Amino acid sequence: MKRLTAACAASLLATTAFAQPDPTDWDSVLEEARGQTVYWNAWGGSTTTNDFIAWVGDRVAEEHGVTLKHVKLTDTADAVARVLAEQQAGTNEGGAIDIIWINGENFASMKRQDLLFGPFAEDLPNWQYVDTEGKTVQTDFTIPTEGYESPWAMAQVVFMYDTADIDAPLPSMNAILEWSKSHPGRFTYPQPPDFLGATFLKQALLDLVEDPAPLMEPATPETFAKVSAPVWDFLEELTPNLWRKGETYPQSGPQQIQLLNDDEIDLAISFSPGEASTAISNFELPDTVRTFVLDKGTLGNASYLAIPYNANAAAGAMVVANFILSPEAQAHGLDPLNLGYGTVLDMDKLSDDQKAAFDAIDLGIATLTPAELGTALPEPHPSWMEMLETEWTARYGVQ
Repeated sequence: MKRLTAACAASLLATTAFAQPDPTDWDSVLEEARGQTVYWNAWGGSTTTNDFIAWVGDRVAEEHGVTLKHVKLTDTADAVARVLAEQQAGTNEGGAIDIIWINGENFASMKRQDLLFGPFAEDLPNWQYVDTEGKTVQTDFTIPTEGYESPWAMAQVVFMYDTADIDAPLPSMNAILEWSKSHPGRFTYPQPPDFLGATFLKQALLDLVEDPAPLMEPATPETFAKVSAPVWDFLEELTPNLWRKGETYPQSGPQQIQLLNDDEIDLAISFSPGEASTAISNFELPDTVRTFVLDKGTLGNASYLAIPYNANAAAGAMVVANFILSPEAQAHGLDPLNLGYGTVLDMDKLSDDQKAAFDAIDLGIATLTPAELGTALPEPHPSWMEMLETEWTARYGVQ
């Protein structure tokens, strides 16, 4: 018997271990998915998000016989590390994670290390409804997605403020600073590296720099030091005027909302334009809360779903991703009574009945119209967030 060469052995391993369903053969995907259990690793810190995922699970079970299990994360990087550990251990099939809510640096890391299944996203049947022209759904923090992740919600930074305490929106980061000096202790943000805390740092960077062009390229130590300098000057003045003098921070967005509800703060950051209306409807915020964006605009991005290269239920994962792109699921998620996340769909691609479902949604008293939100500012390259988090922790990290 002839001995296999190393190259032949590697080729054989790739053929057997990496055999996965073909997204272009959707009937076969549906057949394979029936009976599968899909483990969705997603942030578990929001009751409304958890409820939405549970609703998706009910619907894909009804329609496709797929069981969806929500693996609740505190940090998406933990899921990335799990897949990487499986790759290093040679677990090239039967992985523990089937689908991940992901974007930004975590997507860039998985793509760079060949940890992703696909491309699959643009072959999903419901991709036909996605707004590829008016929304940023094919790049992620400047990184081309190339079909390796499927968008499922749009997000844009807004600031929630209690009109019982603040008379009018604040137009810039410098205006927020001046207001904080006059109202010490009435503002805070989640502690980085919490994604919302890191988002606050990026929003400050975008609003304070004169030229945002360098932010679209990978950061070097030299460019980072030069371009980010205004942020650290800003924080030096802001931090002593934060809630509890910046000596402690809320650990998440929901904790920050609780502070706003308890009247400990008057101003908070959100990455969901509908979050305030949802919280008001759930009696988690007073009905005097409203939202605003900055005059120069605010940061926006898409939330994505990615499938690890060694997913045990890749077919079921694609069925979940495809259902979430359906007009039914997108309308359900847009409704602030359910979730309040922005849709990734193009209304002009929908039927009259599908459009009517969106038109019937009351976005809520605190939700800005698309015209009021304006065009979202693009995310910087992932390296900027990594360096911002590291530098913030060195300067302000609470031990």
